[in-house]
Amino acid sequence: MNIKPLADYVLIEPIKEEEKTQSGILLPQTLEKEKPEQGKIIAVGSGKKGKDGRIIPLEVKVGQKVLFTKYGPNEIKVDDKKYLIAKEEDILAIIE
Repeated sequence: MNIKPLADYVLIEPIKEEEKTQSGILLPQTLEKEKPEQGKIIAVGSGKKGKDGRIIPLEVKVGQKVLFTKYGPNEIKVDDKKYLIAKEEDILAIIE
């Protein structure tokens, strides 16, 4: 299935990271934290419509690794794989 986000929405594949302490102890997944998450941009919409009616292109591009707010995106499931759909404003930074 092919998904094309509309307007200023982006499709993100979440990246799960194992959390470790400095001494190398793995922290369990049950530890909920109020921190931003990371993911890879899979698809982007055409852009947000400005006040003058022109389309303003998104700053993020397919393939970029990004940091986004934990509760901003909506989770969807496609072909047994979880993705997130978020507005560009929910993306905090591009990881280079």
